[in-house]
Amino acid sequence: MKINLLQGFFDGRFWALTLKEIRQILKNRQSIFLLIFPPTIQLLVFGLALSPNVDHLSLGLIDYANSAQSREFVSALTENDIFQIESIPKNEAQLQEQVRNGKLTAGLIIPPNFDRDLNQGNSTEVQVFIDGVDANTAGITNGYINQIVNQYTRRRNPEFKTPPVETQSRFLYNPGLISSWFFVPGVIGLVLTLTGSLISSVTVIREKDVGTLEQLLMTPASGWEILLAKIVPLFILLMGDVLIACGMGKFIFNLPFRGNFLIFYSLSGLYVFVSIGLGILLATLSRTQQQVVLTSFFFNAPIIQLSGAIAPIESMPKFFQILSWFDPLRHYVAIARSLILKGVAIDSLWPNILALLGFAIILLSVSVHRFRAQLN
Repeated sequence: MKINLLQGFFDGRFWALTLKEIRQILKNRQSIFLLIFPPTIQLLVFGLALSPNVDHLSLGLIDYANSAQSREFVSALTENDIFQIESIPKNEAQLQEQVRNGKLTAGLIIPPNFDRDLNQGNSTEVQVFIDGVDANTAGITNGYINQIVNQYTRRRNPEFKTPPVETQSRFLYNPGLISSWFFVPGVIGLVLTLTGSLISSVTVIREKDVGTLEQLLMTPASGWEILLAKIVPLFILLMGDVLIACGMGKFIFNLPFRGNFLIFYSLSGLYVFVSIGLGILLATLSRTQQQVVLTSFFFNAPIIQLSGAIAPIESMPKFFQILSWFDPLRHYVAIARSLILKGVAIDSLWPNILALLGFAIILLSVSVHRFRAQLN
């Protein structure tokens, strides 16, 4: 009985259409290139380049005190490679000009009475110019300077009273504060979104460009068989991308995997259906490959920006935080980070799982309906 069922399946229309799609994908070198090379490069670039840490900041210095204490203070600023002295201007005007031209991130002026004030136990002021064009870098630079100054003050004055409240912080799930551990799980979702939507949309729209859609209409296959035969090979190939991304995360970025891998892989498959459904929907809205590529960028850009894959959702305005709940990538990124970094149980992920399931059903249903309408 089982042999007859298998024989009937392999002799059926669906298997013949699936084989046709597999051969078409394997013959198209562009599709193979898009499935392997861009995801690998994107994961490497985003994982290595994206980092909230700011170091090796260029510093300009004017030391009017020119003493052992002032040099000790400068050494405190540069000993951890946070600041690097790139220039020693002659005067304040020259220092400001270098900051304005972008040659320096910050400028420091140590006053002549620096030693006298410190020796007398008085407070002293140093003047700092910071390039505020990049608000994030400027804020971090200012925080670094204040922190180093406070540490230097305490070291110079051991009798400094202990504050009434002291904090002891412990970083959970990422003790070393490795930025790639935060970005890589999000980039996996980003790669699946871009690759899945683009490949599936181009695969469907190509039938219109080369005129084979009319040939499919002449076959006795139904609309759902034609579309499902396109989805299955893409799903298998994109699940291979998930394995490649996980391997790179483990062996290149030393990403811990504290959760159940089978659960993560299964939920990644659910999100692959979401990205394929989005791609097929885009294909039904476009007439040519050029149109579908431009349309995919129009949809994918806000999906990525609102997902929290690159920028924290908490830093967004309230309206966009609420809008992000309608972003399927947000839910997948939350699942990926929870499973990979925290190792949470599936019980904690049901809201995100149900949201992904809803997106998959809606996108695939709408895309199938529109595809059938085009076939008719």
